[in-house]
Amino acid sequence: MPPEFDTVLYGTDGPVATITLNRPEHLNTIVPPMPDELEAAIGLADRDPSIKVIVLRGAGRAFSGGYDFGGGFQHWGEAMMTEGRWDPGKDFAMVSGRATGPTQKFMAIWRATKPVIAQVHGWCVGGASDYALCADLVIASEDAVIGTPYSRMWGAYLSGMWLYRLSFSKVKWHSLTGRPLSGVEAAKIELINEAVPFERLEARVAEIAADLARIPLSQLQAQKLIVNQAYENMGLASTQTLGGILDGLMRNTPEALDFITTAETEGVRAAVELRDGPWGDYSQAPPEQRPDPSHVIKP
Repeated sequence: MPPEFDTVLYGTDGPVATITLNRPEHLNTIVPPMPDELEAAIGLADRDPSIKVIVLRGAGRAFSGGYDFGGGFQHWGEAMMTEGRWDPGKDFAMVSGRATGPTQKFMAIWRATKPVIAQVHGWCVGGASDYALCADLVIASEDAVIGTPYSRMWGAYLSGMWLYRLSFSKVKWHSLTGRPLSGVEAAKIELINEAVPFERLEARVAEIAADLARIPLSQLQAQKLIVNQAYENMGLASTQTLGGILDGLMRNTPEALDFITTAETEGVRAAVELRDGPWGDYSQAPPEQRPDPSHVIKP
């Protein structure tokens, strides 16, 4: 039997392993031990000789709402704090360390020798978009919302996947504005592979997984390795090192500290409204530009 996790579910069906982010009541936001558990679950599938394809998805009405910042750095405890206060030295050491950095743990998706399909629905924002884009193939529902609101406040690109998947002009636009994309828009500019109606999402991912499973495993592994290596040669690792350091700095500018104080004293909704309200997007967008809340994945 696979181990029981606190924040993810792991299951297999023939040659396909499915990993489900499982904090649906919190939109699958990222808190410890999710990075460690995702890395461990990917490792289970990668070591299982019967598995050829890995599917990554989220339970409930979102893939993931990104990092949970409602408690500031409190989720990370002494890894990020000293005597109850953020410690920039610990932050730098933690985020840049292979054994401790959350981004490096999510990069298990990239490093897995077997193809990973990200099945994206609902919200896929902030750090969640970084690790969804670490997958080899990304299939989204048409009404999914993918973006990096941290481009405006409290962060910087982490995995580098937005940079490597988009054209120069597109990545400049999204990195500077933080503007989100629907699933349809993300597929159109080739940030992701396909967007389909939510009602077809699970079936379409299953179709692709079944197609891949017909190919010899070593062939899949060889093709993934050669493509990944090309991007490694473009400086992916150094980009991620700088991204983690800048992310820590941008969380601790005077404006960012005011942002997190608002989140702690008035609630996350109030902080998000101040950040995104003038732009009229993400949770501040009209209903037709937000994910349909009735679109729920039941694990």
